[in-house]
Amino acid sequence: MYPQCQQCGYRFQREVGYWLGAIYVNYGLTALIVTAAYFALFFTDALPPQQVLWLLTAFCVLFPLWFFRYARSIWIAFDMYFDPEPIAKAASPKPADEQQ
Repeated sequence: MYPQCQQCGYRFQREVGYWLGAIYVNYGLTALIVTAAYFALFFTDALPPQQVLWLLTAFCVLFPLWFFRYARSIWIAFDMYFDPEPIAKAASPKPADEQQ
């Protein structure tokens, strides 16, 4: 991952441990989906209990790997909304005629 945005200069990692919140987002959504799916499959008897166990175990392993980047994006958006950081100035200032 780049240390900062190529377009606006926003620093992605503000401090050590910054991405811990993204881990919480990823874990929380995974747990919510697995819990809802378990109860839905348990009360409908759509699958035998052994298949439900294997299906949800596979989901618990594969979904967080796929959702990793999206969880980081959600965490950055959450952080920017509640604790905005000034955008870093560009390395080279614009000429006076382009500022208008």
